[in-house]
Formats: sequence, structure tokens, C-alpha cells
Amino acid sequence: MRRTHPAVPGLVRGLSSGLLSRREFLTRATSLGLTAATASALGGLAAPARAQTPTRRAGGTLRIQQDVRPLKDPRTYDWPEIANVSRGWLEYLVEYRGDGSLRGMLLADWEVDDTATEYLLRVRDGVTWSDGTPFGPEDVARMFSYWCDAGVDGNVMAASLSALVDPVSKSLVAGAVTVEDGAVRVRLSRPDATFIAALADYPAAVVPDGFDPATMAENPVGTGPYRPEEIVPGDRAVLVRAEGHDWWGESLDDWGPATLDRIEFLDMGTDPASWIAAIVADSVDMLYENVGRFIEIATELGWEVSEVGTAATVVFRGNQNAEVNGETVYADHRVREALAQAVDNGICLELGYANHGEVAANHHVAPVQPDYADIGPAVFDPDHARQLLIQAGRHDMTHRIVTLDDGVGRRTGAAIEALLLDAGIKAEHVVLPGSRFWSEWKDFPLSITEWYHRPLGIQTLSLAYRSGAVWNETGYANPEFDAALDRAQTLADPEERTTVMAELETMLRDDAVIVQPYWRSLFRHVRPGVVGADMHPAFEIHLYELGYADDA
Repeated sequence: MRRTHPAVPGLVRGLSSGLLSRREFLTRATSLGLTAATASALGGLAAPARAQTPTRRAGGTLRIQQDVRPLKDPRTYDWPEIANVSRGWLEYLVEYRGDGSLRGMLLADWEVDDTATEYLLRVRDGVTWSDGTPFGPEDVARMFSYWCDAGVDGNVMAASLSALVDPVSKSLVAGAVTVEDGAVRVRLSRPDATFIAALADYPAAVVPDGFDPATMAENPVGTGPYRPEEIVPGDRAVLVRAEGHDWWGESLDDWGPATLDRIEFLDMGTDPASWIAAIVADSVDMLYENVGRFIEIATELGWEVSEVGTAATVVFRGNQNAEVNGETVYADHRVREALAQAVDNGICLELGYANHGEVAANHHVAPVQPDYADIGPAVFDPDHARQLLIQAGRHDMTHRIVTLDDGVGRRTGAAIEALLLDAGIKAEHVVLPGSRFWSEWKDFPLSITEWYHRPLGIQTLSLAYRSGAVWNETGYANPEFDAALDRAQTLADPEERTTVMAELETMLRDDAVIVQPYWRSLFRHVRPGVVGADMHPAFEIHLYELGYADDA
């Protein structure tokens, strides 16, 4: 009989006392190895909705508006859109559900020891690669060597699984992963409660032995139900059913069957007006996302909308290592604090995202995440901001705010420029095309970056603010912050975890590392009759769930 992790009763108490929300409870309980159904039963919650209702008819083509980006090594994925295409054939050990729960995909289930340092991963039976080769524990063990190669430029998985990476060899710690009967045992060098959630992150796609990113489209070996027929970045990506491949999910009620014959991702650019035009022209069946005033327009056209509150956001930050005219201007705490106090986060939400979200507090952990701690609102004091710049000798400096040429970053950048000017601080909004912006995004002295949702706030903090992290765009390096991160990754009870998270959030805000003004609610529109397409907090599209209702 499987044991229940000793932390579960504390989570149940946290749920019943109101300390944890439903989403928070499900994320944490399922990360400890409970199924969503078991967790719901223990918490006295309604059973989770089945993924396969309403019933879908077999066959059909579904056309999805979405940016089509070049494929690359999955462990270096930096856009959910890339993963949504490769999900057709490259699957994940764990899946993050829209309700916040985590469930085994290529894993059947898992167990966690009391200290969160040892995980037993049981591999799902009956899975085969599309070339007919059985999928087994050896494949799972091999993936950890692949993910933990910190010598690969941009490998975000090495950061997510840092408790498995040898800091000297920059590779998997010897003996940390062993194969047992139908399972893989993983021993971490330090406690890490984010481990299971990291296996569901979009750069964690499982690749075959001998995988070559350069030929992944031409030789698409994977475990999923589809294969790529055509991928043209900036134009289209087409997936078709993988003929001759018995997908493991077909026989499982909670998974299959994957009903569509063909899925087309159509790149229609970044102007939402073009997405609405595609709806009117009947050339698309589903939007990846909808924004601003176009949400109401698509609804008025008769399309169905789904909405979800998330930890998706934008971050306005100075890079503490970048030079401006030979000086590291944003290494000065007074300059960073002045910019933070000159920005009204509520105005940023209104002008940058049409109030479709929630005001944030400059610390990058969201109320929807289980490890959030409420430390109160950010300070808005433009008069004090000017005085800080005078003290720093930077009152005559023009701050160049670099953003992408469209979307929430650009609109928020325009709002921040106006707020700085209103505060008497010289500012200039610099807009760059995507090709230029994303090739240099970590290096700009001052810029705005879009960040996506993750199940746990501690994941984002580890990726973005740990000293030397692969996505650390601020140049922030604080040993006390790093040590608190390590403490937060242990399996403490809700009150203990909240205390440590409050320390982390307070450090980020007191050090004026970022201006993080709001949390985004995300919206998706679909043609009536399309099912399995509800908006996911992390922009994931689970292709096997898509289809058309029987009566559509």
C-alpha cells in the first residue's frame, strides 16, 4: 500500500483553515505524489472535471493562431509556443493541469521522502517511441544527464534541477540517479520541493536517445500521437496523426484518444486586429491568446472565451552589470529605488493591460502560487524618487526603456515612460523588433521583459534572481537571497514556507531589483464546438485533448 506523505495532513489543515486556496492545495498535494482525485477527496473538494468531456468526434483539422518560432534544443526553450508545437511528438514526464494539479504523463506516479531529497519515479507501462522502441526507466535516467549538462548555453533545465548538478563538472552528480525495477530513484544534494513541478515545465520535453536538435523536425521520434508535416517559422507549423504509432494514451480514460487528424499553427503576426480578421474570414478555429479590447470583439462575434488568473507578468528592471556610457548606473540602489517609487503599478495595469489582471507588488510571486506571501503593496512616491536621483547624482540622466515592438511590454513601457516624465525623471521609450530584442534581452541596461506563469513562485525566483542563474537578467547576486531560496525549497508546512517566502519577497523589493507591476489574467477564444482548448495559466496547449464536440 502506498504511504501518504507526512506533509499532507498539514496541507489539508491549511486548506480547511483558509491558509491555502484550492489551486494551492492541489499543486502542493499532487507534487507529493497524490492524484488530483485523491487530493480532492482528502481536502473535501469536488472531484476534478474529466478532460474528455464533452465527447469528441473522431477526425478533423483544427487551425490555431499562434506565433511559429524555430525549433531548437528543448532544454533551451524560451517560448511556450515552441513547446506547443513539439508537444505533438515530444511529451513530458509530468503534466501541469489548468486547475493547478500535477499528474504523471510518462511517469505513472512518484513518491517523495520526508526531506524532499529523494524521489522515486515510477515509469508508465506500455509507452513506446514512434519508431517502435519501448520507453522505459533507462530513458528517464538518461534525461537527467541531458537536462543537467550545465555546459549547454541557455540550458534552463540545469538551473531548474541545480540540486542534481555538480558545480565542478557542470554535469549530473555521479550516482544521483539510479534505475530500479520499473522506476528511477533520484537523490538530490539538497531538499527541493520544486522538483516535480520542474519536470512539467515547457523546457522539460523528453527526447529520444541520440536526439539531434538540428534534425528534430525531419526525424521526429517521440512518444506523442502526432508528427510534424511542415514547420515554417513565421508562417505555419502543421502536425498530422502519427500513422502506425500506438499512442499510450489511447486506451486510458483520463487521456486518449487524440481525435484530430491534423493541427495547423498559423502565424498571423502580433497585431490582434489580424486575429479578429481571421475569425471574420473563417480562417482560424482557435486563438492562442486574446488581449485588450479585442476580447470583447471576439465574444461579440459569437466565439467562446475562457479566462484564467495567472502569475504571467512583465518586469521592468535595471541590469546591475550593464554599462551606460562606461558606468554601471543600475548597480546603484538609489537609482533603482527611484525608478520603482516613480512607477504607479495600478496605472501600468490600466494602460499596459486594460485592467485585465491584478496589481502586483514588485516581488514576482503571485497570489495564485502556493508559496505566495502577502507583504503589502509597493511604495509609490514620485517626490522621494526625484530626491533619490539627486542624491545619486543622476537627476540629469535620461533612462532609455527598451521594449519589444508590440504587446504588453510595449504598452507598459509607454505607461512607465509617462510616469517617469510626470515624476520629473527624464525617460525615453526605445522600441525594438523581436529579432533584435530577444537576441539581447538579458543584456539591456534598462528594459521590460515578459515572464510566464509557473506552478510555484520559488521556480521563478530560482530562474530569474539566483546568483548566476541562466535567466538572471537583473545581474542580482545576493548570497543571503540564495540561502533563503535553498531554505524555501524544503518541504515546510504552509506557515513556515510563507515566512521564508516573505523574506525573499522583501529582499527583492527592498533591494529594488525590479518593478513588477501586475499579474495578467489570460484569455483565449475558440470557435463554438471546439473542446479541450481552455486557456492554460502557462499558455500550454495539450494537443491530445483538442477536438470537436460530437454535436458540433
